[in-house]
Formats: sequence, structure tokens, C-alpha cells
Amino acid sequence: MNPGNQTTVTGFILLGFQNIQNYRSVLFFALLLTFLVTVFGNLLIIVLASVSKNLSSPMYFFLSHLSACDLLLTTVIVPLMLNIISRNKDSISFLGCFTQFYLFGALAATECVLLSVMSYDRYVAICNPLRYSSIMSFRKCIHLVFWSWFTSFSFMLNTAIQVFRLQFCGPNIIDHFFCDLAPLLQLSCSDTSFVELENLVTGLPATFLPLMYIMGTYIFIFNAMLKISTTTGRQKAFYTCSSHLTVVSLYYGTLIVAYLFLSKESSLNVNKGLSLLYTVVTPLVNPIIYSFRNKEIKIAFSKLVYVGRKSWL
Repeated sequence: MNPGNQTTVTGFILLGFQNIQNYRSVLFFALLLTFLVTVFGNLLIIVLASVSKNLSSPMYFFLSHLSACDLLLTTVIVPLMLNIISRNKDSISFLGCFTQFYLFGALAATECVLLSVMSYDRYVAICNPLRYSSIMSFRKCIHLVFWSWFTSFSFMLNTAIQVFRLQFCGPNIIDHFFCDLAPLLQLSCSDTSFVELENLVTGLPATFLPLMYIMGTYIFIFNAMLKISTTTGRQKAFYTCSSHLTVVSLYYGTLIVAYLFLSKESSLNVNKGLSLLYTVVTPLVNPIIYSFRNKEIKIAFSKLVYVGRKSWL
């Protein structure tokens, strides 16, 4: 532990879902199944985008990184949550709690930036189709993905360091299923005003500036769609964006409700439910949305199954 952080707390106790004891087994197996399906679905997209020649475009390159982000996010949260449910509560070390807090925040910010990068890709594809290949070169795609991960983890590192320097004198009980910012600030016996201000200055732009960018790009995209003369052409253009729009709506919808419209006095159960949406449900739904609404992914999966079956026989 940091010598400069003079605290009597060496760990925290996560309570999880204390008021649903009668449904603990059902919740455990439901979350376990969800976790396994999430891991399989996101790994499948990463593998398909890596080995299939039909999925070698920038859109699927970005999608594979979005799946990697979802996979890491659910891995950071769900295994510990399952342990909490099985034991009714669980302890986590001081360093482990802040590591989880940092990784969760960094991965959530990365997902926001990656979604904005994907909207830029759709903008170029629809508004500048003739220059798409030259604009979205492999080198540019690498740069966009690298800076998406690097900036998100860098922004979040500053907030995590500030929280880590806070003093925690007790109690050490967190009525949640993971180490989120709000319960940690409530437990601190230090002045948290600076941390709250710093999180507002760095956290909100990292989350909502990408949303503003996505909204801006789609204004140009929809304007370009209206100029397409044929109905078939407009439908095809909209189809290429529909999966991305659905994912953006689901992810940002839960974030906005959780962090803007719910006050600190809101029910803890409501907050936990919303946290489940963007930590468990969204990583599960993303690959499902892209798989069921994308013919190229279905074809690539069929070819992969065929090759695997042929080699097995």
C-alpha cells in the first residue's frame, strides 16, 4: 500500500445483492450463463474478424476491438460478482478494489471512444464512398484504435490515482457488486471535493464528447441518405448503420440514466440494476446484435464451422 496513504482500511467488503436471498441460486446461474455466452460471442467475433477474408474491412477491425473491450469489461466485473453471490458477500483487497475501479472506468471510456471511431467509419463509407479505401487505410485504422485505448486508459489513470490517495478510516462495507466511484467516495474520510471535480473535468468529456461526435456524424449520414435517389439505396445505407446505432443507444441510454437522472438518494437496488445493464447485458447484447443483423458475419461463421467440421472428420 502507498506509504503516503495513511489509512486503517486494508480491504473492502462487497455486499452484492443482499435483498434477493431467495433467488440467489437463480441469479448465480443466470449470470454464469450470461458470462459464458458473452465470452463465447465476443471471442467468436474477434476470431472471425481475424481469420475471415470476408471480414477484412475497417468496420470489422473496429468491431473486433469493441468485442475485446466488452470481453475485458465483463471479465473485470462478473467473476467477482459470481463469487459475491455464492458467498452472500465477499472481501476484496485495497489494491484489488482500486485496480477493478481503474480497469472498469478505463474500459468503459474505451468503449465510448471506439463507438465514435465506428461512427466515423460509417460516415466515410456513406458520405465519401469513392474515397473510403484511401481514407480508411490500414495504418489509419491502427492509429485510431491505438489512440482509443491509450487516451482512455491515460485519462482514467489520473482519476484512479487521486482516489487511491484518499484516506479510508472505516467502515469498509460497499453495498454494491463492484468497486464503483460513488460508494468509494462515500466511504472516504478525506475531502473528496477535488476528486469529484477532477472526475467531472476528465470523466464527462471522455464519456460524452464521443456521444456528441456520434450524433454529429449521424446528422451528416442521415443527410446523405436523404440525397440517395432510390429507396433500395437508402435502405442499404441505413442497414449498414443500424447495428451500430442500436449498440450506441443501448450503451449510452443506460449510462445517461445511471449517472444523470438518478440522484444520490435513489434506491440502491435501482442503481445496481442499471449497473448490471452496462456491465453485463451490454457486453452480451453487442455481439448478438452484430451477428443477427449482419449477413457477412453469418457467412464467415458458417465457413468457420464447415472448415472445423471438415478438419475434425
